[in-house]
Amino acid sequence: MADRNLLTIGAIFIIIVVSILLYFPAKVLTAWWMVFATMIALFGIWLVALAAMQRSNPLKYGRSAFSYFGWGLLIIAVGSAWFLYYQPYGWIYSLAVILIVLAAVAIAAAIRRK
Repeated sequence: MADRNLLTIGAIFIIIVVSILLYFPAKVLTAWWMVFATMIALFGIWLVALAAMQRSNPLKYGRSAFSYFGWGLLIIAVGSAWFLYYQPYGWIYSLAVILIVLAAVAIAAAIRRK
C-alpha cells in the first residue's frame, strides 16, 4: 500500500493546479476567490477517497474510515456553500447544502451504530 501522507501531498498539489486552471485559462470560475472555495470542496472529495482507502486497509493507530468520511462531507459542504453563497439567492442554496450534508452525516452515524 502506498504511503497515504505522500498520496495526500500529491493530491493537494493536483487540487491546487486544477483550481487555478479552472480560473485562469478555462474561466469556469468567475471570481478569484472561487479558487479557494473550489480547493476546499476538492480537498473534501479527497478526504472521502481517503475514507475508502482506510476502510479497505485500516491503519492500527489511524483515524477511522467514518471519521475521514464525515470530515470529508463537512469540508465539501463548506466549500460548496461558500461557492454558492455569491450566486443569486445563494444563501438559500448554501443553507440547503449544509443541511443536506448534516443530515447525511447523521444518517451515516445512525446506520453505523446499528
